[in-house]
Amino acid sequence: MTEAGAGRPVVYLFGSAAGVVTGIGGAVRAGLARGWDVALGLTPVAREWLAERVPEWEELTGHPVKSAYRRPGQPDVLPPADAVLFAPATFNSVNSLALGLTSSWVVGYAAEAVGKGVPVLVMPCVNTALAAHPQFPRSVAALRGAGVRVLLGEGAFVPNEPGAAGPYPWDAALDAVARALGERWGVKGEE
Repeated sequence: MTEAGAGRPVVYLFGSAAGVVTGIGGAVRAGLARGWDVALGLTPVAREWLAERVPEWEELTGHPVKSAYRRPGQPDVLPPADAVLFAPATFNSVNSLALGLTSSWVVGYAAEAVGKGVPVLVMPCVNTALAAHPQFPRSVAALRGAGVRVLLGEGAFVPNEPGAAGPYPWDAALDAVARALGERWGVKGEE
């Protein structure tokens, strides 16, 4: 565990602009209930969609909700992460992370975390048509090859048909983070 987390593991929860991102507040609360110090990051579009809720989440977590890179010379406003959960991760975010295209802060931070050996978990939110695009399985394989835990398939996120919405398995994502923290630090989380 890090000192910055006041004796608690620091979990970065990142979300991109998929409709299910509207449920990210529940995931923040669930992470806090597990005893984690949760810091929230959003892609610029997701932040725009959720702008009205940002002040609430900043008060709840005690951290600013980040969506942009800091300027040179500005201090880092978040404690270092012990784990990163990128959920929901859109088709664009999954491919960008796999290819190292870091035009958004959340993708850039996740990419750097992989290189630093911080556990990174990615739960996509894509439909079956996007999942069938030839780049998507290559990106998933590249991420898994780099040690990223991609939560895709039975027991995690299963793509829906285009235009259909299904439940997003937030609990499965949080349980996977708890396991990752437990493997690294012996931290217990709800299973």
